[in-house]
Amino acid sequence: MPEIYNYLGCVFYFYSNEHNPIHVHVKKGDRETIYELLIYNAVLTEIKRRKRRGKELLSVADDKKVIEFINEKYDEIIDKWTDFFVRKTTPSIEKITKKI
Repeated sequence: MPEIYNYLGCVFYFYSNEHNPIHVHVKKGDRETIYELLIYNAVLTEIKRRKRRGKELLSVADDKKVIEFINEKYDEIIDKWTDFFVRKTTPSIEKITKKI
């Protein structure tokens, strides 16, 4: 379960047995939301949210900052997904303490 970002207390990570579409789990405290990144012609066209079984969704405020972050960093998230699931390398975690 590699963590890829810690953004203002929200931890972004993949599970090691993941599947398509490209998605990232984001947790903060006991809450967690899964964000699916829908890409068309190398452009992020949609972000779908879904609930992880047994967990409450992130708060509205945290969800908003996560969506903004994904819109800024989606190309890096895709690179980290590819590194982990295709190239079989473990991405490093990046801690970001200021709003982007």
